[in-house]
Amino acid sequence: MDKTININIAGTLFQIDDEAFRILRDYLQAINNRFRNVQGGHETIEDIESRIAEIFQSQKGLAGVITKENIEAMISIIGKPEEFDQNETEPEQKVYPLQKKRMYRNPDDKIIGGVCSGIGTYLDTDPVLFRILFVLFTVFFGVGFFLYIILWIALPEASAQYSAGYTNTSKIGNAFNEIFRAIGRVCYLILRIFLIIIGVLLVVTGFLFILSFVMVFVFKYPGAFSIDSSGVNIFYFPDFLNYIVNPPTVPWIMILTSLAFLLPMIAIIYWGVKMIFWFRAKDGVVSLVGLVLWVTVITALVIILFNEGISFAKTAKSSTELVLPKSPDTLYIMTDQKVADLKYEKEFSLPHEEYSVYINDDKKELYIRPYLNVNRSVNKVNKVEVRKRSTGRTEQEAMKKIEGLQYNYSLNGDTLHIDEYFTSPAGRKWAADNIAINVYMPVGTILKIDKDSRILFHQRFQNENDENLESRWESRNSCWVLTDDGLEEATTKSSRQK
Repeated sequence: MDKTININIAGTLFQIDDEAFRILRDYLQAINNRFRNVQGGHETIEDIESRIAEIFQSQKGLAGVITKENIEAMISIIGKPEEFDQNETEPEQKVYPLQKKRMYRNPDDKIIGGVCSGIGTYLDTDPVLFRILFVLFTVFFGVGFFLYIILWIALPEASAQYSAGYTNTSKIGNAFNEIFRAIGRVCYLILRIFLIIIGVLLVVTGFLFILSFVMVFVFKYPGAFSIDSSGVNIFYFPDFLNYIVNPPTVPWIMILTSLAFLLPMIAIIYWGVKMIFWFRAKDGVVSLVGLVLWVTVITALVIILFNEGISFAKTAKSSTELVLPKSPDTLYIMTDQKVADLKYEKEFSLPHEEYSVYINDDKKELYIRPYLNVNRSVNKVNKVEVRKRSTGRTEQEAMKKIEGLQYNYSLNGDTLHIDEYFTSPAGRKWAADNIAINVYMPVGTILKIDKDSRILFHQRFQNENDENLESRWESRNSCWVLTDDGLEEATTKSSRQK
C-alpha cells in the first residue's frame, strides 16, 4: 500500500502521499536555495507557506490526501522558484529561505511524547523502528527509558514549524503502533497514579507542617505537639527570644523565620496540587520570584542572627571553693530555694539537656537550673566548687555578666545547702549562663540526697543491677555511695561486702 505522510504547513495538518511529498520538499528546498541570502527573506516563507496551505485546503480540504496533481497545480499558481522576481513585494510571490532542518517532537503522531515520531521525520524513516529500539534498550540495557526522558525534555514540540510525520499504513506497522499505544497508555496511567500519590503526600505534608507551625508558635496549643517526655518546651520560644536578642529585632526575626519556613511549604503544596491535577501553568516567573524572595529572606535572617550572635562570641568562667577541713563519713545535700516555690509564667527547656529556663515577665527575670556533680577527691582535697560561666562580645563583658548571676549555697557541718535555681539580673539578656556545683569527696563517702537535689545531677549513676541511670532518674533511693566507678546505690556496696 502507498505510504502517506503528515505534514504541518502554516499551522495546518495535511496528509500527503510519498511522491507528492518528495516533489513538495524539492520545491521548498529550491526556494530556500534561491532566496537564502535575500534580505528580509525570513518573513517571506511564512507568506508562501500560508499561500500553499490555502491552496491545499481549497483543493482537497483537511480530510483529503494531497497528490502529485495537487502539487503541480499549486506550483502553477505560485510559480517556480526561478520565475520569482526578488524585487516583487506581493504576498503570494514573497519567498523566504527555509529554516535549518531541526529535530522536533511530533505531537500529531505520538505514543507518549512524540520523540520516536520526531526522529523518524528527521531521518525520513518509519518511527516504528525507533520505538522498537527504545523498548529493546529499555528491557535489555536499562538505558532506553532514561534516553527517552532526556530527549523528551530536550526536544521542542513542533508547532508552526515545517514538520512531517512518517506513517506506514501497512498492517505490520499499524499493529506495532497499536501495541506501542497500548503500552504507552498503561505507562502513562502508572505514571499518573504515582504522581498523584506523590502529590497527595506533598500536599498533606505541607499542610501538616504549616498547621503545626501555626498551632505551636501562634496559638501555643498545648498537648497535641508537646514533647514533654524529652524535656522540650518550644511553645514559648518567641517569648524567650526577647531575652536573647535586642527586642527591636525580635519581630523581624519572627517574620523572616516564618517566611523562611512557610515559603517552601507553600511551594510543596503547589507542586503537589500540580501533580495531582496535572495542569499546565505559566508559573516560571512566579517560581523565580518566590525563589529570589526565599533566598533574600534567608540572607537577611542570617545577617541579623550573625549580628546578634556576636554577643555570644567570648566566654568567661569563674569559680569559688569551700574546702572541707574534715571529710564527713556521710554528706547530706539539701535544697533550700525550690523551683516549685517560684512564680513564673513560661518555661523553656533544651532537648537532651537538664537545662531549663523559667521566665518571669513581670520582673523581667530568668531563673535557670544549675548542674550538680559528685566526683572523687583530687590530691585528697575535699571541697565544694561552684563554677560560673557566661558569654559576651568580649571577655570583660562576659565576666561582668558572671558577677551579676545570683546563686546561694552553704556548707554547715556535714550538710550542703544548695538552691535549685540561680537568677539572672532583671532586664539582662540571656547569655548562655551556666552554673555547676562540683562536690569532691573521698571514695567510700555516703551521700544522702533529697529529691530536688537529685534532679540537678548532670552525670550517670549505677543501680544495684549495674544499670546506668541518666541524670534525671526517678530512683526513690536517697542514699548513695561514692565508688571508683562513680555513684552507686548504697545497697550495692552492702551486697558486695556480704
